[in-house]
Amino acid sequence: MSRPSSADYAITPQILLRAYSIGLFPMAESAEEEQLFWVDPQERAIFPLDAFKVSRSLAKTIRSDHFEVRVDTDFDAVIDACAASAPKRENTWINAEIKRLYRDLFDMGCAHTVECWREGRLVGGLYGVSMRAAFFGESMFHRETDASKVALAHLVARLVKGGFRLLDTQFMTTHLASLGAVEISRDVYHGRLEEALTIPARFAAWPDDAPVPGREIVAILRPETEFRTKKGTAP
Repeated sequence: MSRPSSADYAITPQILLRAYSIGLFPMAESAEEEQLFWVDPQERAIFPLDAFKVSRSLAKTIRSDHFEVRVDTDFDAVIDACAASAPKRENTWINAEIKRLYRDLFDMGCAHTVECWREGRLVGGLYGVSMRAAFFGESMFHRETDASKVALAHLVARLVKGGFRLLDTQFMTTHLASLGAVEISRDVYHGRLEEALTIPARFAAWPDDAPVPGREIVAILRPETEFRTKKGTAP
C-alpha cells in the first residue's frame, strides 16, 4: 500500500485516470478526512467476467424485474448512499474530495452508475470507472435485500456484452468471494490491466433509455441454465 499525501497538490480528474491506468486508486482514512492517499494492494480482488456466480434465488429475482435497473441517472444519490454509514460499516473512505473527483469523471463520461429503483426510490446500486476494456468498481450499497447483487449482475452482463476484459473490485470481502471474486497478485493484476487498456470496449452495450429485461441478464450470466429452461427443465 502506497500512501503519499495529497496535501501539497490538487488531484485532477486527469491525474486520477492516469493513476488508474498504472494500477493506483485513491482512498481517504474516513469520510471526515480531507486528504487522500494512493493505494496499490499486494493482492487485488477481481471478478472473472465468465465466472460470476448467480444462485437460483438471485437468478429468480433478476428475471422477475423486481427492481427497475437504471444506468447513469443519479450519480450524486448513488455516491452519497455509498458514503453513508450502514450496519457493519459505520465509517467509509468516501470523503468530499472523492465525491468531487468522481462527479467530474461522471461528467466526462468516465464514471458510471448502475442503480436499482423500486416504487420511485433508489434502493441499491454501485459506481465505478470505465477505461477501455477495464472497469474499476468503487463501491456499492443496498437498502433492500439483493438490490446491490442485482446491480452487480447487471454490471457484469453489461461488461460481458460490451467486450470488457477486467472488472477490478480492489479488496476481497466474503460477500464478493461468494459471488465469484478472486484474488490475484499485484504483478498479475498489472499485466491484466495493461492488456485491458489496449482493447476497445463499450459500456453503453445497451441503449441507456431502455431497461434491460432481467431474463436477458441471466441468459448472459447463466447461459447453460437458460438453455435448460427453454428445454423445459427447471433451473
